[in-house]
Amino acid sequence: MSDFMYDLFTIGAGSGGVRASRMAAAMGKKVAVAEERHYGGTCVNIGCVPKKLMVYASHFSEDFEDAAGYGWTVPPAAFDWSTLIANKDKEIERLNGIYERLLQNAGVTIYDGRARIVDPHTVSVNGETITAERILIATGGRPVRPEQPGSDYGLISDDFFYLKEMPKRVLVVGGGYIAVEFAGILNGLGAQVTQIYRGPLFLRGFDDEVRMVIAEEMRKKGIDLRFETHLDCIQKEEAGGYTALLTGGTQETDQEALPVDAVFYAVGRKPYVDDLGLENTKVTLNKAGAIAVDSFYQTTEPSIYAIGDVTDRVNLTPVALAEGMTLVKHLFQGEQPALDYSNIPTAVFSQPPIGTVGLTEAQARDLHGAVDVYTSSFRAMKFTMSGRDERSFMKLIVDPKSDKVLGAHMVGADAAEIMQGLGIAMKCGATKAHFDATIGIHPSAAEEFVTMREKRPDPSEMAAE
Repeated sequence: MSDFMYDLFTIGAGSGGVRASRMAAAMGKKVAVAEERHYGGTCVNIGCVPKKLMVYASHFSEDFEDAAGYGWTVPPAAFDWSTLIANKDKEIERLNGIYERLLQNAGVTIYDGRARIVDPHTVSVNGETITAERILIATGGRPVRPEQPGSDYGLISDDFFYLKEMPKRVLVVGGGYIAVEFAGILNGLGAQVTQIYRGPLFLRGFDDEVRMVIAEEMRKKGIDLRFETHLDCIQKEEAGGYTALLTGGTQETDQEALPVDAVFYAVGRKPYVDDLGLENTKVTLNKAGAIAVDSFYQTTEPSIYAIGDVTDRVNLTPVALAEGMTLVKHLFQGEQPALDYSNIPTAVFSQPPIGTVGLTEAQARDLHGAVDVYTSSFRAMKFTMSGRDERSFMKLIVDPKSDKVLGAHMVGADAAEIMQGLGIAMKCGATKAHFDATIGIHPSAAEEFVTMREKRPDPSEMAAE
């Protein structure tokens, strides 16, 4: 008979925590979960899901315009922010309830409140002391609010989903995927959007050609995109609204005063380890402030484990789910291979969207030396009759020695849907010959990935000429 109240106590009922807890309970283990905010975590409540719903909403402005080229007469469209938010809230509330019921139906005990670790086998929730053989930390991450003059006037991503009114003039600060997605959403819904990033090109970590293509497409859609530009401070105006003071970029003066109705900070996220009681354990953090774990998510305190964004490995919901499953199988079913983090497909729901899997060209060259690169750029068939000036871009990176496809990248409609299938192929070790031997679906954008035949000239060869 165990001396502990639970076999596993999970702190955080986000995607990873819920999956691990449910699976452990299904294996006959006694499991409890503590959640202080939302069942389903960031993704379901203030992240991926509501964001994608808003991406859908923002696309209709272009869809109405494109319809004219196909013979549809559409009355002048009007958008109501309050309707979008109300319907979004209903859907998120429904999903939130589903996650809670999933735990309950699995036999997991739920504690509503912030759990704090007292010692390696004990947590405290709302003054109640609970013991467990193992503790799993799955608290995720939180958006960063920079410390600068007037930053309290700025909004973070969490705030975006609860605004009572949509701002008409918006400054988005940041160059990651969240900043890019918010800029696209607000622009599509009719706001005047300026996005600034301190570096020379945003979306660091993505393929350089993809970064350049999406920047061009966003500018075509009317987003005022500025690189090497800094926000110095935010000033609140007595007449209403704010003034953002900017430096750098292309402005002629040393400092530009930009009038806005809202400033959104999207400058990164940090692991949520605040007031967890880690000081009562041997758990260590890495340089990024994330919980350090081994290949099976064990911390430097043997009874404590961590998965998901709090470990700052690959901060994606499906990865947290996979980590949760891998951990539980390892703990309660014996031998289990470590999770393979290679060739993870991912998407940015920018406008147009980005889909990617595998290595960027720069990464491939660093690892393999010379690589073969195939690209295609075209106007999608839909826009030939609507007249929209939007181009799709596709790219394959191939190891010339093995013919293995090392990376696949796309900017354009349905990029996420297409990249999921390519992710399967690349996980199976697909070669360029496999792509070439595959019959394309016609007419579709996806067929471009199996019809690209001409290699792009190698930059070193071009330089030699």
